[in-house]
Amino acid sequence: MRSFFIGSRQLKLAGIYVATLAILIGGAGFFLNAVPDVEDVSAPESTSAPAPYRNGNTDSSNISLAINVDWGEEYLPGMLDTLAEYNVPVTFFLTGRWCDKNPELAKQIAEAGHEIGNHGYSHSSPNASSIEEIIDEITHTEESIRTATGYTTKLYAPPSGEEEEHVLQAAAQIGYHTILWSVDTIDWQKPDADTIMQRVKKKISGGGIILAHPTASTAEALPQLITDLQAEGYTFVTVSQNIGL
Repeated sequence: MRSFFIGSRQLKLAGIYVATLAILIGGAGFFLNAVPDVEDVSAPESTSAPAPYRNGNTDSSNISLAINVDWGEEYLPGMLDTLAEYNVPVTFFLTGRWCDKNPELAKQIAEAGHEIGNHGYSHSSPNASSIEEIIDEITHTEESIRTATGYTTKLYAPPSGEEEEHVLQAAAQIGYHTILWSVDTIDWQKPDADTIMQRVKKKISGGGIILAHPTASTAEALPQLITDLQAEGYTFVTVSQNIGL
């Protein structure tokens, strides 16, 4: 009788052990099945905004003048006369606030056959702005330029050349191409005309985009700059033509 009792107890304990083990295995299986596959929880691949254009085809003889305008309207008529005399097309990037104050001059730029780009409305820092604020700056400017000239812009020159990723994303999100430069005249520092000439001629190469502004020294340097670069075999085209749009 004692041996039978001991056997029964051992059997009972073994049954409890087996049952407990089954519960544990079943729970683990449920837990494992509840966890999604690695592919299900992986983050989507990040998408980067298109890189800004700094130049066109470097194997080309084409070059461009990109003139950012938020002030200096007193120098523009003379610059437009020079460009007409030499039959040189350029791209003017206008701020919206400037366009609202100078609609007739903006219209004159467009009627002269020059390309018009977007320089934001208030020349505020895009790096310090949200995507929504940048889009508002661009679209507000687009409306101002269209009202004054009938021209719809698709090129965006961010103020101060600021190019953080969200700036590029904002422009691309509304179908704009971001434009920077390969040669900076730094004419806003008001150097003399010879200094502007040296800065450009030292760095210019095929596909180059030359950044300038409407200043007295740029207006003075412009005729000689055009003739010298043309003599070196360069052809002035708009930024869109230069980058192949």
